[in-house]
Amino acid sequence: MIVEPDAMLLKAGRPAPALTLPRWPGLRAALRFVPNPKTTPFTFGYLIILLGTTLLLEFADPAVTSRLLQLSSTDAHNLWRRPLTSLLTSAFWLSDASWVAYAVIFTLAVAPLERRFGARRTALVFFSGHVLATLATELPVMALIRAHVLPGSAGHWLDIGVSYGFFATAGALVFLLRGRARLFALAAMEAFIAVIWASDDPASLDAIVTLLGHACAAHFGLLFCGPWLRASIRRPDPDSGG
Repeated sequence: MIVEPDAMLLKAGRPAPALTLPRWPGLRAALRFVPNPKTTPFTFGYLIILLGTTLLLEFADPAVTSRLLQLSSTDAHNLWRRPLTSLLTSAFWLSDASWVAYAVIFTLAVAPLERRFGARRTALVFFSGHVLATLATELPVMALIRAHVLPGSAGHWLDIGVSYGFFATAGALVFLLRGRARLFALAAMEAFIAVIWASDDPASLDAIVTLLGHACAAHFGLLFCGPWLRASIRRPDPDSGG
């Protein structure tokens, strides 16, 4: 094909067309649900702390991390000797290295509650569920050990994790749903508790204690925290952070 020189110069002088990138209409909407410091500071900050402790367990000296876990465990023996230390710190460790799985779980169950009711109320639900479920399960174990019904070794198993707080927020979230969505979410939550129990050694004491703790935290969130949060909608707290 023969092109005149003048036509080539005119074409060369035109600005190049702008490069257009493909648009992903659902990406921006999906990013709104990812925890971040602005909209969900409690969820975001908590996940950062869990990431830090998970990396500490992975790379620090095993003797140091073992001692830290022993001090943080809410087993009956440690709870009797260091009640405040164990209650305050046990929820900042993960029992395994699956931080990504917990990030997904917090995104689905904790962040939605915080976006609706703010950081302070969400933290109150989370930690009250953690403390209540811990005391409701470990105090009977402590009493049975003192009554010589259970051996002393029953008070020395490692008890750490965020699951009690998570189930408390999940229970509150289930209550706030309506109609069939609430029934489906309730069934899913109960099934999740049963699966966790069945995937462990179901007959062992720690599995039974964990099962009771999960059930206690979930139903505390469902029966008490959910109604409290719904009532707070009509009387919003300006200091709640949301």
